Amino acid sequence: MGVFVVFVTAMVARREDVALDAPQYAWLAAPALVLLARNRYPLTVFLAVSALVWSYYATGHPGGPAAVYAIFALFSLTMRRGPLVAGVAGAAVLTGWVVAGLVLQGGLDGRAGFVVAWSGMAVAAGAALTARRNTMAARRERAEERTMRLAEEERLRIAREVHDVVAHSLAMINVQAGVGAHVADRRPEQAKAALLAIKEASHTALADLRATLAVLRSGQGRAPAPSLRRLAELTEPTAAAGLRVDVDGNPGELPAPVDSAAYRIVQESLTNAVRHAKDASRIRVRFARTAGSIEVVVSDDGSGSVDPDPGSGSGNGLRGMRERAAALGGTLTAGARPEGGFEVRAVLPVVES
Repeated sequence: MGVFVVFVTAMVARREDVALDAPQYAWLAAPALVLLARNRYPLTVFLAVSALVWSYYATGHPGGPAAVYAIFALFSLTMRRGPLVAGVAGAAVLTGWVVAGLVLQGGLDGRAGFVVAWSGMAVAAGAALTARRNTMAARRERAEERTMRLAEEERLRIAREVHDVVAHSLAMINVQAGVGAHVADRRPEQAKAALLAIKEASHTALADLRATLAVLRSGQGRAPAPSLRRLAELTEPTAAAGLRVDVDGNPGELPAPVDSAAYRIVQESLTNAVRHAKDASRIRVRFARTAGSIEVVVSDDGSGSVDPDPGSGSGNGLRGMRERAAALGGTLTAGARPEGGFEVRAVLPVVES
């Protein structure tokens, strides 16, 4: 900018047959050097540059675009401090310029209108760019927040999947291991059956776990969605653990998110019954379709609570089930039954296609 101002002013001086000396060239270049500090001291720089420009014109030097310095300084002030501060400072400088012209020169400089117009444009342009910059920054912030929220939701989803797979399978393995250890000497055939059940449960758990963790490793695709069509994979190991499982009702065709959530709720309920329901002999799984929803009820006839902190709902399994139901706009309740045992009841909305 300094080179442009000096070059154009020199051309104007030559046309007017006026020679610029070294101090005049230094005077023209000085505002450009002051502008180097505009980011740190925008208001001070604007006032200093305006004073240098006005004094240059007021002393009768050859005309030129020196006013560009002040206009650019005002634009920078608007970008740094906002249009209000810039407008007040610009109005104050222009008023001082007009008063000084009237007092010292007895009239207004012909460039006054030019400076006023371009000063207004500088403030408007700076305000517009500042608003755009703030808008873009807000959009980036919202995009980052959304990305973080989606990542957190995906992390929680995978954590629930891993918990459900591992907890269910380990519960079955623990029960079968206990049975095998108890009957190993007296009934080796039953011990062998328990070991085979452990092998099958561990094989299924490893397959599901690999599929789930593959999502984390590759970042592509998704693990196979659990479905109530695989309900036998849940009830058979539970029955092998010594608990009778009765299934009442038919869930029918369900949307994939509802089907997956219902499967995981049944899985976690069976896991909790195997692990915590003392003296249980029977588990009942019931499905009931109503207009726009499906009800999933899993109850046992044992004693004891499946919640490590009864009444608080603080267990990871129960919390995960409630999160799954709430994510679909449904509800889930869990608690002891008056006639004995524990019951999990979930109502999930179903949008009929």
